[in-house]
Amino acid sequence: MNQSPLLILPDLSQEEYQHLTPARAGWEFLHFGARHMQSGSRWEFDSGEHELALVVLGGACSVQSTLGGWGRIGRRPDVFQGMPYCLYLPRRTRFTLEALEQGVDVAYAWCPANEDHPAHLVTPDEVEIEIRGGGNATRQINRMLPPGFDCQRLVAVEVFTPSGNWSSYPPHKHDVHRVDAGGALLEADLEEVYFYQIDKPEGYAYQRVYSADGRLDELILVRHRQLVLVPYGYHPVVAAPGYTVYYLNFLAGSAQSLASSDDPQYASVKSTWSEKDPRLPLVSMAMEE
Repeated sequence: MNQSPLLILPDLSQEEYQHLTPARAGWEFLHFGARHMQSGSRWEFDSGEHELALVVLGGACSVQSTLGGWGRIGRRPDVFQGMPYCLYLPRRTRFTLEALEQGVDVAYAWCPANEDHPAHLVTPDEVEIEIRGGGNATRQINRMLPPGFDCQRLVAVEVFTPSGNWSSYPPHKHDVHRVDAGGALLEADLEEVYFYQIDKPEGYAYQRVYSADGRLDELILVRHRQLVLVPYGYHPVVAAPGYTVYYLNFLAGSAQSLASSDDPQYASVKSTWSEKDPRLPLVSMAMEE
């Protein structure tokens, strides 16, 4: 199988093992990075004319910035053992992140901004859990920078898909900006990344990215720490039986929104869902007590 141009493999020889630019992705707004840092390692960055959000995948860090400091961010060992911390920083912010104790694994995204919004550390107790879908298409959404968050463009959520389940289903898209006659947003034009974590090293998922006109139709085998780009089109996911699949979504585009439209071929599946998968939620505040 040839590698899809939408699949970005990690370079595990580097501290920053994922690094995506708009030029590489072929889109306008969204940058993405992920790095694993040993205890005491530091990373310095300036957001420039961008807003930025950083999610602690595992471990803990401190951040000192031109807008203040946060002495400890993070506590879960990995994404499967607790709720997230997410730090939002506005444009024109310089910061230094230092890994604490056992090190830290972080993922972050940034995009152009021309507005000023307050820095904010989203703590685990602020993260809203949504159990979405039904039957074998039930999944858990942790909403960190949801629509309505005080920022300009960025949206950030993490999604847990139990063994054998489908996710991002029925297939949906968000690649045109549409409003109704009253001006209400029906669909936003959004660039999106799916950054995967899988609970066992041999585990995997499949993601399809396709458009109704057939110009785009990619079926992608995805493994731990790999990144899938969604420039446009529908993009469902399925987790291999025996493995819990996590993905971190960052989005940016025409609105700070998740407004989307379902593929009409498959939208009727929603009417068949009578119950939620009882395995969910997979992570919660209760598991950390």
